[in-house]
Amino acid sequence: MKARTTPRDCIAILAALLALLAVISLIALTAGSERIHLATILKIFLGAGEASTEQRVILLDLRLPRIILAIVAGGGLAVAGAAYQALLRNPLAEPYVLGVSTGAAVGALLAFIFAESIPASRPLMSFVGAMVTILLVYRIGEVRSEAASNKLLLAGVIVNSFFSATIIFLTTLASASQLRGVTFWLLGDLTRGGEGMLWIVSLLVLGAVAVIYTNARSLNLMMVGERDAMALGVEVKRVKFIVFALSSLITGAVVAVSGSIGYVGLVVPHIIRLAFGSDHRLLIPAAMVGGATLLVLADTVARTVLAPQELPVGAITAIIGAPVFLHLLRRMHY
Repeated sequence: MKARTTPRDCIAILAALLALLAVISLIALTAGSERIHLATILKIFLGAGEASTEQRVILLDLRLPRIILAIVAGGGLAVAGAAYQALLRNPLAEPYVLGVSTGAAVGALLAFIFAESIPASRPLMSFVGAMVTILLVYRIGEVRSEAASNKLLLAGVIVNSFFSATIIFLTTLASASQLRGVTFWLLGDLTRGGEGMLWIVSLLVLGAVAVIYTNARSLNLMMVGERDAMALGVEVKRVKFIVFALSSLITGAVVAVSGSIGYVGLVVPHIIRLAFGSDHRLLIPAAMVGGATLLVLADTVARTVLAPQELPVGAITAIIGAPVFLHLLRRMHY
């Protein structure tokens, strides 16, 4: 663990990360198959000067909601990853690796196919899928030994495989009109940022992150060991339940609107820990901003590299995340 970070250091670090997020977001607003200059963007936001109707629609109805969704989804997944890693004391833990994202995708896919006309069904079923997955993983992998976190990860691989097969089966039940949308959504799709669910999901994710942050000190102590944490007054079972449930809520909410986006929860907490240490009072907000920055950048690459065609954003995060996963795996000597 690095030397203790002072409050002034935390403010400086978060300010720098927020500045980086702002720069990447501005680039994302300008970039695309239809390039919009920064001066035009400022005029549209300030309501001054002339801008075409097409430019206003592209900026306000397409790109801006998409960037907001990327910020919420990326930040939420990074915080969920940091929380899972703290609870399991394993740097490989994250929603995608544990199978939570896949379980949430199964729930959302059931709602997508069988209850498409009910808007609230997708986030609700996605959360149920995430909770069922984490309960299954915990039930299968829970043992009273030092290797418990490794067994939980293996349980996650097993459950992930099962739910991946379930997704393949469910896609065969989708209609021809649904199939392309389902396939693209499963690989990570941020084009639904303009839908009404964006603001509901944003409130859910931000609220869950705020509550997880209130448990930052407890997570610091639990990283040392649960017995030591209990001796210092931490209600370990309560903290684990709250953080597991809220991390699953975040994952379910994000998957409901953006599909399964892997490795954000693995890469970002790892980089933040390497750079700034493991104090969760800094790690959680820094992961939130770092995850948002990574996903905005990944989505910008996904929609510009082959413009006007788009790549699934999950493909970009996998290209970034897979080498990091292998690096961590080698360091742990599996």
